[in-house]
Amino acid sequence: MNNSSLPQRICVIGTSGAGKTTLARQIAQKLNIFHFELDSLFWEPNWVTAPADIFRRRVEEALVGNNWIVDGNYSKTRDIVWGKADTLVWLDYSFPLVMSRVLWRTFHRVTTQQQICNGNYETWGKVFSKESIILWSLQTYRRRKKEYPILIKQPEYSHLNIVRLTSPQAAEDWLSNL
Repeated sequence: MNNSSLPQRICVIGTSGAGKTTLARQIAQKLNIFHFELDSLFWEPNWVTAPADIFRRRVEEALVGNNWIVDGNYSKTRDIVWGKADTLVWLDYSFPLVMSRVLWRTFHRVTTQQQICNGNYETWGKVFSKESIILWSLQTYRRRKKEYPILIKQPEYSHLNIVRLTSPQAAEDWLSNL
């Protein structure tokens, strides 16, 4: 891949727990481009959600420039992010892999008290509530599998280079070839 064909504006999508942020950080480091997580623009301290207009404005401001990578699945800003991106990287991993990752990550974050974004932490109370990231991943996995193939075929997204990665090895191979 020569420099002129390198992606410049990348969005990484996939079910919660698939590894979007990890891959996005690796790509950002390799290409030396700015990386941000949609979660950090959406979640306020104490797990308060940003109002839609503020969230959209934050995303617009973050996407200024021609070299960036963003990770996240927010339909509220899909038109902005996908509209400005040139490459969409879809982590389309198996259900057992995604669930093992989200379980491990959640356990790790709770036991180490790892800060997630804007001073927020996962807690055992949150893990066992209706707001659990594990429950969210369970509820959205199949929906995303059905939704993304339809969305990426929409005419407004025909400009996107779609990179569908179905395994961590495929992601590693793709990254090494950037």
